[in-house]
Amino acid sequence: MIYLVLPAYNEEVSFENLFRKTDEYFRNELNVEYKIVVCDDGSSDRTPEMLVEYAKKLPITVLTHKINRGLGEAMRTLFEWVAENCEDDDVIVRMDCDDTHEPKFIKGLLDKIEEGCDLVIASRFVEGGGAAGLKGYKNVLSQLAQVFMRTLFPIDGLKEYSSGYRAYKVSAIKFAIKTYGNSFIQLKGLGFTCTLEKVVKFKMIGAKFGEAPMVLRYDQKVSESKMVSSITTFGYFTLALLYHWPWGGWKGQYKNIKKLH
Repeated sequence: MIYLVLPAYNEEVSFENLFRKTDEYFRNELNVEYKIVVCDDGSSDRTPEMLVEYAKKLPITVLTHKINRGLGEAMRTLFEWVAENCEDDDVIVRMDCDDTHEPKFIKGLLDKIEEGCDLVIASRFVEGGGAAGLKGYKNVLSQLAQVFMRTLFPIDGLKEYSSGYRAYKVSAIKFAIKTYGNSFIQLKGLGFTCTLEKVVKFKMIGAKFGEAPMVLRYDQKVSESKMVSSITTFGYFTLALLYHWPWGGWKGQYKNIKKLH
């Protein structure tokens, strides 16, 4: 089973395109059974009502936060639901709700999972990948994030760290949650830092990484950006400090943990 997991906050203007394209792709191109799991993170627009209506027509499960708790908490809720409800051989695909992630790139992610990867990142930096409409400080911050992560958390063959468009083996998610427990996603209040934190946490358990091409369609984004660059930048440095801190940092703390492979 393929599970599509989506963190959502005030995305009422994005659902029509997202759900239409996703359903058409799974039914007509992949021809496989799928389910959508959405975490409504305390939306204040019509997101809750729209999800109820879409769930009548599509295989959608809605998880709800009564108040907005941030991306890290939304992803934690989604991953814990996956660990409790999915089978080991299932695959989850994590996308954004804002129509910047095209479903047509899912097959490339699934192919890499079939080849034995535990976590596959949809990448702008491999052949066939790219970005449209990403300009200004967001583009600069994204480029700096890649350099930052490649330098401090090098992973063979991995060029894209900050993309939230990914596929995971459920068995690997269960292993990570069992290993880290309540500390699986620690930097929940620091913007989009949790996206990078999960890469680091999977690196420490010896997960096999892969990349597949993706063109980020930021030019299609219709909802407002949720990223606060100052908080996310602070989060990146906090992540590096927690990992490399010579007295009790993650690098030493988890040095001898059981590996996935």
